[in-house]
Amino acid sequence: MDPDRIPSSFPAPSYRGAQEEALSDIRDAFAAGNDVVLVRAPTGSGKSLLARAIAGAAATTDDVSPAEATDAYYTTPQVSQLDDVAADPLLDDLNVIRGKSNYTCILNGETDTPVDRAPCARQAGFDCSVRHRCPYFSDRAIASNRRIAAMTLAYFMQTAGSEVFRKRDVVVIDEAHGLAEWAEMYATVDLNPRTVPVWDDVGVPDVAADGDPLERTVRFAESLAGVAERAKDELLRKPELTPEEAARRDRLQELRSELQWFVEDYRNPESPTTWVVDQPDGEGSPITIKPLDPARYLHHTVWDRGNKFALLSATILNKEAFCRGVGLDPADVALVDVEHTFPVENRPLYDVTRGKMTYDEREETLPKVAKTLVRIMAAHPDEKGLVHCHSYAIQSELRKRLARLGLGGRVRAHDRENRDAELDSWKATDDPDVFLSVKMEEALDLAGDLCRWQVVCKAPYLNTNDSRVARRLEEGQWAWYRRAALRTVIQACGRVVRAPDDYGATYLADSSLLDLFERTRSDMPGWFREQVDRLSEPDLPEFDQVAAGGAAGSTSSTHGSQSSTTNRRRTSNREGGASTTGSSRPTGSNAGRSPSGGSDDDRSAHPLSDVWGDG
Repeated sequence: MDPDRIPSSFPAPSYRGAQEEALSDIRDAFAAGNDVVLVRAPTGSGKSLLARAIAGAAATTDDVSPAEATDAYYTTPQVSQLDDVAADPLLDDLNVIRGKSNYTCILNGETDTPVDRAPCARQAGFDCSVRHRCPYFSDRAIASNRRIAAMTLAYFMQTAGSEVFRKRDVVVIDEAHGLAEWAEMYATVDLNPRTVPVWDDVGVPDVAADGDPLERTVRFAESLAGVAERAKDELLRKPELTPEEAARRDRLQELRSELQWFVEDYRNPESPTTWVVDQPDGEGSPITIKPLDPARYLHHTVWDRGNKFALLSATILNKEAFCRGVGLDPADVALVDVEHTFPVENRPLYDVTRGKMTYDEREETLPKVAKTLVRIMAAHPDEKGLVHCHSYAIQSELRKRLARLGLGGRVRAHDRENRDAELDSWKATDDPDVFLSVKMEEALDLAGDLCRWQVVCKAPYLNTNDSRVARRLEEGQWAWYRRAALRTVIQACGRVVRAPDDYGATYLADSSLLDLFERTRSDMPGWFREQVDRLSEPDLPEFDQVAAGGAAGSTSSTHGSQSSTTNRRRTSNREGGASTTGSSRPTGSNAGRSPSGGSDDDRSAHPLSDVWGDG
């Protein structure tokens, strides 16, 4: 890598915000001898452009000997982020490759068949006459031979050890804050009738019935791997498979690999990974095998894949904790902070808390949140809004309550199956509809009039029923637990303000968020701490169902400059920097509140998603 090439590899014709200074700092961090540089860049700082500049500094065949690694990888956990990269003309030299299931076979009679189920995957010795034109193999060949190959983190990890995608000089990971959690997810082994094709051929023991559950699980995993191997070999003896048989073969191979990795890692005395096992229903029931801090897995799938690494995110909150979680020595890692250039008055936080939204207290608090949401809708009659519901249970209850109030026509939602379709439909409308979302705090770009306000319904703490979370809390890792929640809140706050001249309000409905801010203040990036320090209570309209109905169904002509300017004045005073919707109140003034968020006083008086194809 030549760090001096980083600034000149920037793909845009000019710099925006703090990009020029950021590139200089990143160059200096690599020039100082660091193999890994963390780049903490806030929303809207152009991380993808910074990533391209870093990748452009990778060694070329002219720089090093033939045996040494050259070129670069760009990877991200988010499919939507990869889609954005593929569509950006400034990044057209990032050659995107996806898994086989994302491509369609072009052979006659197979045009509805994904490539991973095409004749080449079903017939032994099949010689494809159009392989050179196959969309998958064409993209793979291009990506493997060009300077920068771009792919999802799932595909990147899955191709570890591939002869096609070998070690490269530079690896850039965008949205890298959840790298440890993504690795844990990918390394998890789920054993149930859907994921184990030979489920009915094995006796599933109660792993907790006798002795060490992990030892018993390992013995079962070894036995199951053998059954899967024999079943796969039977299929391989067939000259031709049906698409269903090909899918069964592939899953058996994946299952065998997953089980072997678990057994080998568990048996390895030098592995730092801690494994936990869940089987709540005992004998004959599904088993989930989960790793904690799978540093060895990351070394195999990530750290062995490059010489130099740049990890970009807005929410790498604690350098030392992050490095420990991904198996890096903090002393060998540099952190570059990129300045936030969006005016803080354009991204206000508003306190509309009405109590805690924990499971035990939700029944009392949620009706108050619904009433407050009606008042917020009335404050933004001509503007689209997003509600981060955190769970489908909260989403369902809010939707029912708003429908009973006659506001169903302005409210949209999604389920697990139609997330992308419903989101795209909401984004495409000009009506000021409100979208009730679940788990959309990241990788969502709602610039401009796509969304002008949002509500965070619940502090997004991880589920303590998850055995990995429970194990960490048993070990006293409460700081990790709170940082994970703070990270999600910061990500959520970045959905609606995407440029220096953009603006959008974020309303906080769960009093647990205020407590979270107090406890994690030292982990906040300075630019977010500035937002929290300006937290204020808005002057919302009185409860009015008719006003909350907004202009849904009207023409789009009122959704532009006229109504937006009106609401812009209502939500922020750009010149003075102080909110005009209520008195400015620092977070510290919440210190005297009760855990439930204190009295609601007169406010309560108003009724109210890849790819796992072959490499």
